[in-house]
Amino acid sequence: MSEVISFPGMGLSFDVSRVAFSIGSYNIYWYGITFALGFLVGMWYFHLRARKLGIHPYDGLDVLLWAVVGGVVGARTYFVIFQWDMYKDNLLKIFAFREGGLAIYGGVIGAVLVGWLVCRVKKVPFLPVLDGGLTGLLLAQAVGRWGNFFNCEAFGCNTTLPWGMTSNTISRYLFNMADTLAAQGVAVDPTVPVHPTFFYEFLWNLLGFLLLAFVLTPRRKYDGQVSLGYMAWYGLGRFFIEGLRTDSLMLGQFRVSQLLALCLCVASLVAMAVLHIRHKKAPAVLYVDTEESRARIAKVDAEMAKDGKKGTEEETSGEEAPPPEGTGDSSTDGEAPPETLEETSDTPAPEEEQTSPAGSPEEAPPAPPEEDTQETKENQ
Repeated sequence: MSEVISFPGMGLSFDVSRVAFSIGSYNIYWYGITFALGFLVGMWYFHLRARKLGIHPYDGLDVLLWAVVGGVVGARTYFVIFQWDMYKDNLLKIFAFREGGLAIYGGVIGAVLVGWLVCRVKKVPFLPVLDGGLTGLLLAQAVGRWGNFFNCEAFGCNTTLPWGMTSNTISRYLFNMADTLAAQGVAVDPTVPVHPTFFYEFLWNLLGFLLLAFVLTPRRKYDGQVSLGYMAWYGLGRFFIEGLRTDSLMLGQFRVSQLLALCLCVASLVAMAVLHIRHKKAPAVLYVDTEESRARIAKVDAEMAKDGKKGTEEETSGEEAPPPEGTGDSSTDGEAPPETLEETSDTPAPEEEQTSPAGSPEEAPPAPPEEDTQETKENQ
């Protein structure tokens, strides 16, 4: 399942396989690995940034986990809607995720909607979570784009630039789609390298993440500003990159993602301008600076510390040695029950003088000294 992807103008070639490894007859694909890695680095960023946004990491990650589920469903739904001819005769294929077919804009829409609902249920402020979540998403998108490289997909039209790429899969795709692309106004030559648009988006997303995380987030004036920055930045880049691609979802003669990218970019820029003017007249208070945020974080920290202490005490209690057989119910001070005392000799043997006053070998041993079980724990 491997093939050679080459960059003739740079003298580079790579022998690439879609399959990373196999477990028995089950293949693990690089696309899935990069998707999972993107998810992890996005979560990692949010975990590090959450408190500075006024959100406890436990609350935020709980929201984001549900948002990921909504994102996957949204990405698939978006793709199916605009490729309905592929599924209308076999609806079960809609659930064949391993065959591919996820659209990033559908994923973003689904994740935002589900995240908003979960925030409402958990009574967590939505905009601070969105600011951190979308910044982490941009980093996840940058990592995930490398899955397109291993699948040899998401490439553009022909180019004579030095970094143009080609492979047997690319040439075959251009040959089979030449008439369809010509109807869209795109002329292709299967023998000429193409734009590595997956790499363009990787670079654009990575640069956007750095700007949002280290420039805009520390200087934000209101909650939601970083989210608008995400929509403007990603929309701008996607508008131009989508115009180069040869596998766009189409609505008539228009590229769906390109239209959506343009709308989101313009709308977010207008919103940022309006809110900037409003902020100058009446500065907003960031959620992180409110007493509500501080109280919520302190409460969750206290609850987690309490749960951690309780868990440790239960673990310690479970490790105590059971009393020897034959011992009746003993009192809390370690004395033997009355019937046991009656059966013992009035005068203890010399070797028994160092024992406890009860002196009976059948007694339960005294409880071990309490251990300091206090610990601090943070749910990641």
